[in-house]
Parts: sequence; structure tokens; C-alpha cells
Amino acid sequence: MNRILTRWLPRLLAGLIVLFAVLAGVVYALTDHPKPEQAADLTCPATTPTLKAGQAVRVMNWNVQYLAGRGYVFFYDTLAGDGPDTRPSPQSIARTLDEVTQAIREENPDLVLLQEVDRDSRRTDYADQLALIQATLDGAYPCAATTYYHRATFVPHPSIMGRVGLSLSTLSRYRMDSATRYQLPRICGDPVTVAFNFKRAVLGVTLPVQGGQPLSAFNTHMDAFAQGCDTMRNQVAFIGDLLGRTPAPWVIGGDFNLLGTRAAYDRLRDREKAYFNPDTELAPLTAKYASFPSPSQIDSGNPAFITHYPNDPAVGKPDRTIDYYFYSAGLTHAAERVRQDDPKISDHYALLTTLTLP
Repeated sequence: MNRILTRWLPRLLAGLIVLFAVLAGVVYALTDHPKPEQAADLTCPATTPTLKAGQAVRVMNWNVQYLAGRGYVFFYDTLAGDGPDTRPSPQSIARTLDEVTQAIREENPDLVLLQEVDRDSRRTDYADQLALIQATLDGAYPCAATTYYHRATFVPHPSIMGRVGLSLSTLSRYRMDSATRYQLPRICGDPVTVAFNFKRAVLGVTLPVQGGQPLSAFNTHMDAFAQGCDTMRNQVAFIGDLLGRTPAPWVIGGDFNLLGTRAAYDRLRDREKAYFNPDTELAPLTAKYASFPSPSQIDSGNPAFITHYPNDPAVGKPDRTIDYYFYSAGLTHAAERVRQDDPKISDHYALLTTLTLP
């Protein structure tokens, strides 16, 4: 027996090592591996006009929920992960594309920061939603920057089971000189789950300004469901460092997936509180920079400042603010508003602001 074990044990161990190596190679091949900082995709015709010093710049910030629309409870929309829906219908996507682009036409922003734009995802029939949005807007936004923050050839989740391509996208009427992807700190978990999970990011673009300093515009979608680790705190710290080393003027907008104040936490039902910490990790940003909605606006309880309408039917109404703008010191901002569409177009409302360049 000992001779048999002596002979076969090394072979068994070698076989297991080969098997683990093959599995690791498959996981690596199926998933995305962005660098900590890298160039993002940017298209911008040379004939695009340039911003000018003193100009007013209207900005829209919107998580468009991959044009899924309303009437769904997706598997991730409930705390237990048991929502019944896995994808929107083609009809819902087409209707929501029309509604999103109509809202953009009505608001007429100069700069559009979009989160959750699908490009080559199985659940949305492998369409390039950024291209569809641009085409439906008839070329009004000739410049576009985009980067993936969840991309895999195949995700072996029972409610996905296919290709995923989810992106941050920024559209502009004015010339953009550069676009950069910044990798946010990763969510914790076992190596395989982490490999197939989101690679959350910040998309930064630079717009030249005639007679003034360039405007930097950042677009982000931070993690959710990060209970049990320091992901949210680490991501806020990363963004704080990025903003701290960016020359003014700058603006950042996005879906931060964090409440703004303790009062906002206290107003949630106990079930929804499970998504958040009582003392928000967003505090370092709200303490240092002007924001919209501001902490005082959130604490007021005024429903005009709510930005999220959860799909979970147990909630049944808009109930929290998790989308924001933050501004560099000295950057004038006015006409701030949450566009609360009824019926809702996405599970997030669009945020509007108007900047005046120095």
C-alpha cells in the first residue's frame, strides 16, 4: 500500500496542480484585466467647437439602467438576490431608448455623464447602447468617451450565463482632448467571484477652454452590496485623492451608491438599511467639497432631492439619494435639479446642473 501511495500521490498532486492551472487560465481568459490607469476610448471630430472662458455649461448625470425601463424586479434588486427578472424585453429597451433620448433633448445639456450603458451584453442583445443613444440624438453629441467597468466573455452566474459589457459613457457637444480610466479599489471576496465581478472605475475627460483652464469632468459608478469589507471607504478615499490632485476647475457626477447623511439612513425602513452603514462613507467628500444634493438638502427630507426609485416592490416609491455632483472650489454652479420622471424611465433619476467656467 505504501508503495502504491508513494507512486501515485505525486502523480495525483501533479494532476491537481495542472487542473487548477487550467481553471485559473480559463477564468483569466474569460474576464477583464484593466490597468490601474489607462486611456479610455475617445472619439471627437477635429471640427467640434471648443469651450470658452466664462461660458455656462449644462451637465446631466444619469444612471440609465442599461435602458431596461420600468416594470421589472431584477435578481439583484432584492436583498436576497431573488428578483424574478433576468433581462428586459427588446420592446422595453426600444421604448426606454426613446424616453432617455427625449429627456436629453428636453434638458439640452452640453455634457452628459451616463452610467450603466450596455455594450455587447447578452441581456441587451449585444447592442452598443452608446452608439444607439448617439444615433437617436442625431449627432448632437459628436464627442464620446467610454470605458467598461464590467466586462467578461462569459459570466457563470445562473441569472446571467453569458457575455457582459457594462460601461461608463460621457457625451459632449464640445471638444474633449483626453479620456482616462481610473480603476477603483476592488470589492472583497474569493478570487473567482472577484474575477467575474465588476471592476468599478472613474472615467475622466478633459475639455479644453479657450482663454481659461481646461475643465475636467469625472463620471463614476461605485460599488454596491459591499457589506462586510472596506470597499466603499476605500473607493471614496481613492476618489478624494484623484480630485485632490486634479487642477480646478473640475466636476464629478455619478451613482455613488451611498447615502449622504445619518438622517437619510434613519428615514429608510429597517430592511433597506441593510445596504448601508449608519455613518456614511461619503462624509470625507461632502465635508470637503460643495455637492448636489447637499447634506442640508438631504437632511431636509424634501422629496425633490431623492434620486433613486428602487425596483424592489417592497419599497414601492422613490426613497433615497445616492447620486451626486461634487464641485471644485470656486466653480460656480446653479440651476441644480433632480429630474423626477413619472412614470420613471430608469431606477435612477437624472441630475442637472449648470456650471460657469472661470
